Amino acid sequence: MVGALAALAHEHRLAAYRLLVEAGPAGMAAGDIAEQLGLVPSSLTFHVQALRNAGVISQRRASRHVIYAADFAAMNALVGFLVENCCGQGVSTCNPACDPALPSAKQRKMRGKAKSA
Repeated sequence: MVGALAALAHEHRLAAYRLLVEAGPAGMAAGDIAEQLGLVPSSLTFHVQALRNAGVISQRRASRHVIYAADFAAMNALVGFLVENCCGQGVSTCNPACDPALPSAKQRKMRGKAKSA
């Protein structure tokens, strides 16, 4: 858990991770992440490797592209770890689970743009 928190403690890594969470299980191509964050490819590679080594994202190849995706199980475990004592006093308002299958408004907008392109 400490490794994941340390990896996410950098502004570019956190921004990349947030993009990947918004993208959902399909993930994003490295070039698209770099473009959206305004990073040069070598800098992005450094940051996503730190996230990957921390176990919070995955990487796969699709032809010539490298696709990164948030590991939602790892994210839920991290959030669960952070709030594990929240519900210890009979409080039932805590629910750290995230369901990436349910797209947010931002995800629906991004998917709509991708389909129209």
